[in-house]
Parts: sequence; C-alpha cells; structure tokens
Amino acid sequence: MYAAVDLGSNSFRLHIGEPIAGQIHIVRTARDPIRLAAGLGPDNALRDDAVETALQTLRDFSAILRQYRLAAVRVVATNTMRVASNADDVLPRMEEAIGYPIEIISGEEEGRLIYMGVARALGRRSERRLVIDIGGGSTEVIAAHGDDIHLVESFSIGTHPQSATYFQGGHVSADAFETAVNAARARVEDLADQYRGHGWDAVYGSSGTMRAINEVISRNRLGDGTMSLASLLALRDKLIELGHVDAFDLPGVKRERVIVMTGGLSILIGVMQELGVPAMTAINAGLRLGVLSDLELRANRHDRRDLAIQDCMRRFGVDTQRATRTAAIAKKLFDKLAPQDDAIVHHLLRSAMLHEVGQAISHTGAHKHASYIVEHADLPGFTAREQRLMSLIVLGQKGNLRKVREVLGVPDLAKAVLALRLAAVFMHARVDADAVRVRMKGRIDIETPRGWLRQHPTVAAWFEKEAAAWNDVGVPFSVTT
Repeated sequence: MYAAVDLGSNSFRLHIGEPIAGQIHIVRTARDPIRLAAGLGPDNALRDDAVETALQTLRDFSAILRQYRLAAVRVVATNTMRVASNADDVLPRMEEAIGYPIEIISGEEEGRLIYMGVARALGRRSERRLVIDIGGGSTEVIAAHGDDIHLVESFSIGTHPQSATYFQGGHVSADAFETAVNAARARVEDLADQYRGHGWDAVYGSSGTMRAINEVISRNRLGDGTMSLASLLALRDKLIELGHVDAFDLPGVKRERVIVMTGGLSILIGVMQELGVPAMTAINAGLRLGVLSDLELRANRHDRRDLAIQDCMRRFGVDTQRATRTAAIAKKLFDKLAPQDDAIVHHLLRSAMLHEVGQAISHTGAHKHASYIVEHADLPGFTAREQRLMSLIVLGQKGNLRKVREVLGVPDLAKAVLALRLAAVFMHARVDADAVRVRMKGRIDIETPRGWLRQHPTVAAWFEKEAAAWNDVGVPFSVTT
C-alpha cells in the first residue's frame, strides 16, 4: 500500500491506496479544511495560529499512517507553501509533525501529478483531454493525449485570493463578479491560443471546488443541470441575486464552503470563456491519485525522473555516449568507496548524465552553468531538494571544492563528488576505473598498478590538481603505486 498526503491551500488531505488488478483502491482517506492560504499575512508569512493548526492536522495524519504497513509515503505541498516567505522555517516543524519529508512541488509538477490521477481514473488512452484544476492558491490547466502531457501550466490564481479580492466580506455583486471573471481571463489569455491549438475531445474538472460546483448545479437543476457554461452562469446569477454568500442555502455545498465555491466559480467561468470551452465534466480524481500512481510506477522501475533526465539531455544537446560512459565510471568508483546510503547512487548517476548540460551555454565555466540548469530546470518527478542536491554534485565536478562545502560534510555525498570528479577525468582520458583502487575515510587514497600512470600521463596531471583541490578543503589526497 502507498500513501499520498496533499497539503493544499484550502485543505490537507490523505489517501491510502492499494494497487489491485491495475487499479488503485482507496482504503483510507482523511481531510481537514484548514484554509492554510488564509493564514498568509501581508508579508506572505504564515501566521503562528495557521502553523499550529497545520501541525495538529499533520500529527493526526501521522497517527493514521502508523496504522498501516506502507511501502512508500509521499507528502506534497502546493501553492501556499510555494509562496510562504517563512516556508524554510515552517517546513522542518511540519516534517517533524507528520514524520516524513515534505516536498514543495512546482505548479507544473502539481499539474502533471493531477493529470496522472485523472488519466489513471479514466483510461481511454486515445482521448485528447483538457484538464482544469482550481485550487486554493493556483489553477492548473493541462492539455494531453492519453498518457502523454503536451502542455501544462500553473496560473497563480486560486479560490482564496479570488474570494478575498473580489468578494470581500462575502458580498457578491454583478460588477464584482464581472471584474473577477475578467481577472481570471487575463491570467490565461496569453496561452489560450496554445491550448485551443492542441484541441480536445473532452474537458474535465478535477478539484474539490469543481465537484462542489457540479453538485450544486446538478442537485438544484440550475441551467441544464450539467457543467455547461450556461449552468455556471445560472449559478453566478443566483449568487448575485442573493447578494451575500451567507444567504446561499441551496443543497450541495456546505455553508462554510460557499465563499470558496464563489471564488472558484469566477475563475472557472473566466477560464472556460477564454479557452472556448462550452461544457466540462467534474471527476473525482486528481493530485492524490496521481501521487499514488507515481509511487507505484517508481516501485515498478518506471520512474518519471529518468525520462526527465533524457528529455533534459536532448534539450541541451548532451552527448549521450560521453554522459553514459561518465555515469558508468562514476558508479564503479562509488561502489569502490563503499557508501552507506545506497539512495545517493541514483543522485550521482543522474548528476553524471547531466554534468555537461552547461556546455550548451558556454564551455567557460560550463560546470557552473550546468549546476544552475540542474537546480532550476523543469524536471518532472524531481523535488526541489533533489535538484538542489544534484546541482551541488554537478557543481563539484571540477575546480575548487570550497563552493560545495555543504555536501562535503556528508560522507556519502563527499564520495559522490569524488566519484564524479574522477569519472570526468577518466572519461576524458579514455581510461577505465577497473585497475584503480580508491578509498575515502578522512582522507583520499588512490592506488594504481605499477606503470599505469606512465601509460596515462594526463591522468597523472589531473591527480596533481585533485590533490591541490582536496588539500585546500582539509582532505589529504595521495596516489600510490
């Protein structure tokens, strides 16, 4: 079984699922509508009361997770944690409360995971789809064909800021609604032609806000009773007629969620009008099912991160043979160094495959350009932490080591840096690592066969530079025969 925890801007949610016969069956869910986005102050810092509420929910989730034997758990945080100015201070406390690392995912990665969940629920691999997800802090729009995502964008417009800006105090007027809809249209108009050019056979809405709107429309027979633009406008007119969210008493939505629905409705109308969508279908699938599906894929060795590495290499014209050879040599050297944490080898191998991406910008300081690209590129499946770690390994591939002191303090990461540096040397010199012995325990000791360095004089020159670089950071480096 796998667990997915979604720390959204409106609600924190938990799904525990078990793959059975090609489907993921949800065996436990939990939800707490904590309205995290409402806890952001004027400086975009989360207030203490909002943090304490979040911590208590995470402790409750932790207690649920401990009741199950789980193969993997993934906790993702979305827009509010992306924009919170004190996220670096709050995150360790949240991780301690739930007992697992928390990934603050990008809007694009959120969109990809949402689509993975929708595609998993629908099947129909020949269908061209448009998926819209309106969350508390952002709106994701994804155009795809079957399992293949063609266009994904995260727009910084969500139910909380929309409601707080245009429906202050819960008041709803025709002018306010028109202004809110136009604001939503303005956010997506720049990419509208690209989405329309992709085309679609069906349009789906995947968020809780979508399902709430659908429930109200269908139960009260507003418009034609479906998620058509005409029905959405009928719901809008009803809200304007009532004038205040507290006066809304139609079945299908809890009273406290009417304000959220109102903000979401204005966004949905704006997006549908701008993209030319006449109708859509609400679906009970999205981010959490996508996270569960991704965990299952990783367990079955179908890791999206490896595809992301390949795409990045193609994008920057990396020589695949050189990269593959470097990664193979780095793996041999890393194994010789006897690391304690086997997980580091995956970071090392992916870093080795990308270590030359910076040459697409300039050969001068290419390792610095590569490090920046690895940290900031859109790499589906990777967390910001993973990309930061890989960028440091890549940065350490050559030159002085003072710039990567933070990873040298972790023994296995220091070994990864050493393995990549030596692998780059051996790759350039067209030699293998089989004949070389290497140890790293407080110091670096390299042992070569008799006469080996005379056969490879350029390696000997590089070893002298390596000795100087490692000695500069207090790590003795010696080569013996």
